Amino acid sequence: MDVMATPLATNRADGPAGPLVAIRGLELTVPAPGGVVNILRGIDLDLAAGEAVAVVGPSGSGKTSLLMLLAGLERASAGSIRLAGEEITGLDEDALARRRRAMVGIVFQGFHLIASMTALENVAVPLELAGVPDAMARAAASLAAVGLGHRLRHRPAQLSGGEQQRVALARAFAPRPRLLLADEPTGNLDAATGAAVMDLLFGLCGESGATLLLITHDAALAARCARVVRLAAGRIA
Repeated sequence: MDVMATPLATNRADGPAGPLVAIRGLELTVPAPGGVVNILRGIDLDLAAGEAVAVVGPSGSGKTSLLMLLAGLERASAGSIRLAGEEITGLDEDALARRRRAMVGIVFQGFHLIASMTALENVAVPLELAGVPDAMARAAASLAAVGLGHRLRHRPAQLSGGEQQRVALARAFAPRPRLLLADEPTGNLDAATGAAVMDLLFGLCGESGATLLLITHDAALAARCARVVRLAAGRIA
């Protein structure tokens, strides 16, 4: 089979020796009327290639902020994030966007699909932005891999919540990311649908070799990861 027709085929050069993600002394502070708020306070964390890591902790502990910094969607106040050996905290917005497109897939609780686009078009967007020549074919293959090959022309409003999250998974995996960031991906789903979506997510990561960072409040779901990191008040507990 042509590798370009297989959404889970790896398309990555071996990176430098060491962890895929290396975080050192990471801090995030934001101004507030009562003074500066410390959201993250000196986080040190490594993620190995192919590893599945759950991040747990109470609301406000800094879990989503950590994910946003890894994705390059927020700026760190201090510290270092190295992704495949490259320091990303000092990159400008354009360079961060290129790095994100090349290496990172993101799945949010709220799906974040474009309402006016079909499932196929939603999945094709990051591929087209990256200049992939066969974006539509790869998007269709990625949707087929999550069991939605029959829903290519449906818009989000015509899909169930579980189907919308599967479209979001297909979109995240279509560019063949090395790092998959998932922020409470079952938070808007019922228990049975959420379990099916997570089975799919873990299966896709296993097949593709992607590193998974999963934010969750579900202890049973966290236990499916190889390692659990607990955050409390912006620090690793």
